[in-house]
Amino acid sequence: MKKTITPHPGAVAPVQRRQVLQGMGFGCLAIGGPLLGLPACSSVPQHATPHGSSATNAPVADAASVHDRVAFFGPHQAGITTPRPANGMVASFAVLAETPDALERLFQRLTERCIFLTQGGTPPPYDPRLPPADSGLLGPQVLPDALTITVSLGSSLFDDRPWLAPLKPRHLVRMTRFPNDALDAALCHGDLSLQICANTQDTTIHALRDILKNLADQLVLRWKQEGNVPLIQPLPDGRVESARNFLGFRDGSANPDAGDAALMDRIVWVGPGHAEPGWADGGSYQAVRIIRNFVERWDRTPLREQEQIMGRTKMSGAPLDQAHASEFELPDYVKDPAGEATPPDAHIRLANPRTGESDANLMLRRPFNYSNGVTKNGQLDQGLLFICYQADLEQGFITVQRRLDGEPLEEYIKPVGGGYFYALPGVSGPDDYLGSGLIAAARATFSSTTTG
Repeated sequence: MKKTITPHPGAVAPVQRRQVLQGMGFGCLAIGGPLLGLPACSSVPQHATPHGSSATNAPVADAASVHDRVAFFGPHQAGITTPRPANGMVASFAVLAETPDALERLFQRLTERCIFLTQGGTPPPYDPRLPPADSGLLGPQVLPDALTITVSLGSSLFDDRPWLAPLKPRHLVRMTRFPNDALDAALCHGDLSLQICANTQDTTIHALRDILKNLADQLVLRWKQEGNVPLIQPLPDGRVESARNFLGFRDGSANPDAGDAALMDRIVWVGPGHAEPGWADGGSYQAVRIIRNFVERWDRTPLREQEQIMGRTKMSGAPLDQAHASEFELPDYVKDPAGEATPPDAHIRLANPRTGESDANLMLRRPFNYSNGVTKNGQLDQGLLFICYQADLEQGFITVQRRLDGEPLEEYIKPVGGGYFYALPGVSGPDDYLGSGLIAAARATFSSTTTG
């Protein structure tokens, strides 16, 4: 039975079930089927960007535009292999839905908001007698601005609902404390996370406020962390250097190429060979860590010591065994077994020893720098919003972090928050919504748990 769609005031008339993008990437998306009606929007010139069109380094500064649009539909969510823009945040929520119907409604409404916000459009006209439908932060028209909203689920969503527990991804667990952690419970875990990224900070904040306004009856915000990275101009040969973190070193030099689809299928995306629940195919494990940097202490550390701790030269980013090269050169640990050039406990050597075995531990990193002001003892509260994706959380982030336990860098950093989440598979088209496969599977388990 076809659903009746009630548009917002001032929106276009309801659309039929299979109406899709006008011009496939231009104008507004109108959705029928399982989703609610969307407001009308005006067509504006757009630069359509596929999910994995280039490496995850920040795009070229003069190429970034508020008209940049990232495709929403596809087998995987955007915001994972998508080129990283200048601004990002992670927001974690408690989910109030306690039945499959309620969770489906949440996923459908969230999908509706994500499509409108990422594709752009015009909010409904204001009625001065009512609260405005939009915050107005971006003005009368919402431009896409390379916005991506990546939706992931936490362990507690499954653990607290018996009808979801059998469908929990195999490696999804509550993030436990590592030896150097000082985790603040108020900054950890959650039922659902949103990674929101865009060219400008106003766009990410606007998106968060829109979701809070429209889903206040089903989502409660628990914590968030914002960050940014500088945009880097390409070198004459077209290569783009990695942005620097707040320790002054290039961050992401050894990141896998997000534009290599075959490599991403092996490292990032969950598929049938991973023995996960069927609904999870096309998703990815997300690890989030809020890592404070003790920048005052670091700034008083000799340069040579800093470089030995990291395993790279500070200015060029080159590995220490090729100090006169660039960050694009690979270290050769076979020729340096005693660690005369790169110490055995250097960060890059522990994180990726470059052995046949460690190849299974690769992950795709997507971090942002953060600056939260000043602590009570007068120190700068700065650090790294670390985000990574992998097909196997245990083999990826957790194994790498265990290798890093006790590294010299720990004297200068302190993880204080974050969590583990599972990024949902993508949305196939206008008749689909985020988490639809999980909902279909959950209905069977809900029936058995309530009747058994």
